[in-house]
Amino acid sequence: MTARKKVGIMGGAFDPIHTGHLLAAEAARDQYGLEEVWFMPSHLPPHKAKAGVSGEQRLELVKAAIASNPAFLPLDIELRRGGISYTVDTIKELRAEHPEIDFYFIIGADMVNYLPKWEGIDELVEMITFIGLQRPGSMLELDSLPDFIQSGVVLAEMPLVDISSSLIRSRLKKGQSIRYLVPDSVYELMIRSGAYDIHP
Repeated sequence: MTARKKVGIMGGAFDPIHTGHLLAAEAARDQYGLEEVWFMPSHLPPHKAKAGVSGEQRLELVKAAIASNPAFLPLDIELRRGGISYTVDTIKELRAEHPEIDFYFIIGADMVNYLPKWEGIDELVEMITFIGLQRPGSMLELDSLPDFIQSGVVLAEMPLVDISSSLIRSRLKKGQSIRYLVPDSVYELMIRSGAYDIHP
């Protein structure tokens, strides 16, 4: 019997993608034997304000960030669909397109604690496994989750790197450097494309 392919989904606004995203994806891939991780920028995240740049720009920055890793691939399914991005709808579509794949959804500790509020969470935990990653300042509270959600969550350890997209946007507004908070390829593309009004 052929083993099923294991693929991680790394979703989010990626506004912009940064080194912390890549470390989280690699930690999940390494610890759970994922063959690939697909980076999926959201069109309109249900829990966040509108992104700072267009979906197309965020996707191009994702592509630049992951180009050197053959296990990392871009996924534009939510950008193509448009509207508010609910993970349950996306996973249903992906499972229909790829019945041979077992999907894992990679999230930070803050999102693990928020899972009971996710749209269609009862369906989601039947379709995928969540990989929760410890972040600085966020404690995973699996015991506080309903049993049916706990059974669908596994944990992974990652280096405690305190980088966020909001930190990067804040530093840019102040004219501060973001070099090395994002991969060099992302930094260079930001300068070339004018995304986020970055200046070297």
